[in-house]
Amino acid sequence: MTDETSDLPDSLFLVAVPDEAGGEAQETLSFRRTPTVLLTFAANRFTRSAARHYQERFGIGAMDWRMLVMLTREPGSSVSHAARTIGIDKGAVSRCLKRLEADGLAAPDDGARRRDWFLTAKGHALHAEVLEVALARQRKLLEGFSEEDVGRLNGYLARFLDNLAELNGEDREEGGSPQSSPRT
Repeated sequence: MTDETSDLPDSLFLVAVPDEAGGEAQETLSFRRTPTVLLTFAANRFTRSAARHYQERFGIGAMDWRMLVMLTREPGSSVSHAARTIGIDKGAVSRCLKRLEADGLAAPDDGARRRDWFLTAKGHALHAEVLEVALARQRKLLEGFSEEDVGRLNGYLARFLDNLAELNGEDREEGGSPQSSPRT
């Protein structure tokens, strides 16, 4: 993000809604034209759908799935590192890891100064099983998108995350934003 403000007019994102008492209409955010609203709605609905599906099929929630991916990608992650990377508070990550540990899916390495977490063999097996389903669900969500469309969408979201990190005064790496490389 640059130091310049956006050239986008606020009116692009606003809608006038009638006052219930018959007074002057009030402006508020449009549900259909405001990217932050659409992103929030999409993320909430996607997470709720994934949580329900993974719970019914595998007995895990969406947060558990995120941690299985996190520990597959970065074995030996601490609670703090995982929280920064996936953008969830440390308490939620810690509770999730305790749940995964109780289910025999993850275990800490207590030998280090910090607790580093790793998947167990059972955790790796579950990750592989859920991954197939997650990819099938993703294919369904991206029906009608070309590879170029997906690349652009990923680029837009990466830029959005960069801007969000800057807005929050975070370093991009520490803010947990995924890198824009297609392999990450």
